[in-house]
Amino acid sequence: MTHSEIKSTEFAAYIGIDWADQKHDICLREAGSNRIESLQIDHKPDSISNWVSQLRQRFQGRSIAIALEQKRGPLLYSLMLYEFIILYPVNPHALASYREAFKTSGAKDDPVDADLLREMVYLHHDKLHPWTPDDPLTREISLLVEYRRRLVDDKTRLTNRLQALLKQYFPQALDWAGELDTLRALEFLTRWPQLEAIQVATPEQVRDFYRQYYRLGEKLPERLAEISAAQPLTRDRAVNNASIIMVKGLLETLRGLIAAIEAFDQRIKTCFEQHSDKDIFNSLPGAGAILAPRLLAAFGADRARYQSAKEIQCFSGIAPVTERSGKTKFVRRRLACPKFVRQSFHEFAKSSINWSAWARAYYDQQRRRGSKHNEAIRSLAYKWARIIYRCWQDHKPYDESVYIAKLELRGSPLAKLIPTAAEQAEAS
Repeated sequence: MTHSEIKSTEFAAYIGIDWADQKHDICLREAGSNRIESLQIDHKPDSISNWVSQLRQRFQGRSIAIALEQKRGPLLYSLMLYEFIILYPVNPHALASYREAFKTSGAKDDPVDADLLREMVYLHHDKLHPWTPDDPLTREISLLVEYRRRLVDDKTRLTNRLQALLKQYFPQALDWAGELDTLRALEFLTRWPQLEAIQVATPEQVRDFYRQYYRLGEKLPERLAEISAAQPLTRDRAVNNASIIMVKGLLETLRGLIAAIEAFDQRIKTCFEQHSDKDIFNSLPGAGAILAPRLLAAFGADRARYQSAKEIQCFSGIAPVTERSGKTKFVRRRLACPKFVRQSFHEFAKSSINWSAWARAYYDQQRRRGSKHNEAIRSLAYKWARIIYRCWQDHKPYDESVYIAKLELRGSPLAKLIPTAAEQAEAS
């Protein structure tokens, strides 16, 4: 939906939300009604999702205008994925001025602020800048990459449980099966969930399995000898029997998660290849098939959404927060932000140090200055956010040589730390 289309939209309801860490105060006015409805919801994904579902059902999917303070990243990110919601981020200073016009004491009260935001969007939405929903393809990619990450987290959690369980009764499987989050490891444990099971198998059966799923080569006879000579960690039948049932249950769940992740990967690839901005994010060193779509989702498709690189840096949580108290001053990471977006920038920056010469040089520079690993990665992500923003605004893919040339032209100290092509070839 374009800005001109939004201006001519007839909204079914007008809502103001005052955001807080634990709860959100909400004021709602239905179009054609003078009644103001007030409620409060917890700052939990399920609570927000249930409330949005109620709005969709109540107003039959018609457009709804919601005003909220501009820099409230987590809530803004939660609501921006719904196509029937038109968000109006209000600058906190504008809200404060509006509040002072009607409340000379200057006191702040969450329910009152929610009503003032509702009033602002009801009376002045034509003067406010809407946060327009992305096109369906971009929104689908946004949902796909976030849902995929949830499944990956579930897989990691279950893999850790499986690993801890095997350590209690069948620790040899951790070496013999390999990485537990792979289908071949699941197949190994399905066939032989305990030491006794693989030891009663014939050498031919074990040999054929390894030749089919693994590449041990000359080490295969050594592996067979290890299996034959291995001793069980425990002979307690109670432990073994209960553990085997638990392992089989985890294997089934992990198998389903791996299949689901593969389905997500395929759909993400299909959607990403159709997106007009794919070349921009594919050009980023170290982004690859996983992080390129996630970065695309973080920026979206609306170039008017962020007026500067600083806005995306703050929204994503990459920009640090400076706090002062008396003579004390300290810098900390930003807590109020969409965690998945921050994670995407952080993971890309970490990956980029293996693919980008200047990123490696910058990371090493930060470590020499005393920054811890995560601090150096966040600082690098801060610089990448500005670079990607420029590429995104200009509709141009990233070019490492162009960026390094600009560093040299500006006389940046970082340029002197970047190895030349000859030095990189010699190092490799």
